[in-house]
Amino acid sequence: MTASVIYLHGFPSSPASGKVKIFAQEYARRGLTLRVPDLNAPDFERATLTAMLQRAAEAIAECPPGPVYLIGSSMGAAVALHTVQRYAATAGGRVHRMAFLAPALRFEAGRFGDLDDEQMARWKADGVYPFFHHAYGEERPLHYGFVEDVARYDAFAAPVTLPILIVHGLRDDVVDYRDSVRFAEGRPNVTLRLVDSDHQLYDK
Repeated sequence: MTASVIYLHGFPSSPASGKVKIFAQEYARRGLTLRVPDLNAPDFERATLTAMLQRAAEAIAECPPGPVYLIGSSMGAAVALHTVQRYAATAGGRVHRMAFLAPALRFEAGRFGDLDDEQMARWKADGVYPFFHHAYGEERPLHYGFVEDVARYDAFAAPVTLPILIVHGLRDDVVDYRDSVRFAEGRPNVTLRLVDSDHQLYDK
């Protein structure tokens, strides 16, 4: 049986990101194919974490027989974690191990990323908020339902016992590395590696 590796990209990104290309080249050198589902589901403007989980589960189900490994970058780590939990009896049950790169795991009701109170209020009032999307090279609007949906998920309460490797940069100015420290505490299945790098981890 052949192992399958699935890379779950971050927000707002796509399968065409620079980090994906680096990983794809490395796995190709080892004779492996990196599978990268598009998590802009159903599209970026209408995206929800719930839809992302479904798309990740579909990608797992499409893998040939054999172990499946998930690599989650930034918000892709949350997608990996909650996919394994939500689809534990089906696709999630096929996953053997996970690796999280600068994982964005903490979501709070009415909060998202580094947006301040005024920006969050404007997003809620307008119904959409523009985010620069790296795949398109321009700002794209995202509906406020994304915030309401993502607040339903709590990574710190997820009872996932699969082996997880976390690599997080101490100079990450996008996602606080202390969130990874907190997540790893009391979880013997989690190996945490803090490195001298930023959110992209390109120098590691």
